[in-house]
Amino acid sequence: MDDTTLTVLLVVLAVVVVAAVVYAVMKKRQSEKLRDQFGSEYDRTVETTGKRRDAERDLRERTERRERLDIRPLDGARRNLYAGRWARAQEQFVDRPAEAVSDAQRLVTEVMEERGYPVDDEAQQMKDLSVDHADAMGEYRSAHEISQLNDRKQATTEQLRQAMVHYRSLFTRLLDTEDSTDRSGHRDDRNSDADVSPYPDDSRGGRSSERR
Repeated sequence: MDDTTLTVLLVVLAVVVVAAVVYAVMKKRQSEKLRDQFGSEYDRTVETTGKRRDAERDLRERTERRERLDIRPLDGARRNLYAGRWARAQEQFVDRPAEAVSDAQRLVTEVMEERGYPVDDEAQQMKDLSVDHADAMGEYRSAHEISQLNDRKQATTEQLRQAMVHYRSLFTRLLDTEDSTDRSGHRDDRNSDADVSPYPDDSRGGRSSERR
């Protein structure tokens, strides 16, 4: 092998090594970005798919789909309307907790739909929401599971109380203006003026603590 051929091979090898290093760094940065954006939803997706590569492809596809959706904020009048309906739902919790949770579930779905999130496919609905509200998805899934128990009349009063709190977590985010919620789902509560506490006179229990 002459010197020229050896030099060419060394240059090619160096280019391949550099390209591999750049690719590895880019993949690491992409993974870090997805982990920062989705938080615990990232870990859940990895666990569900069984492979980090498949999970990250899923999360990227969610983000790309979300970009194509026309998600819009509620105007002040609609926010106040929904906040009032939430207040009525929470007021009935003390005497009719099952009905209150059903109302809360409907309210969350209505607000989703009005803001532009598709609601026909439940699994896809949660994926779409996770792009903007990743930090609330764990609570929303818990609330959904309790609602299914509620539909079968198998939920305890304490579980129903938890469902109201969990639904509130996503509901407050959906009522926020678009400017107060960044793409990772983190909120600035100073921009939220709707009273959507889970119970009347709520101090993490309020009147509901009288019911056992």
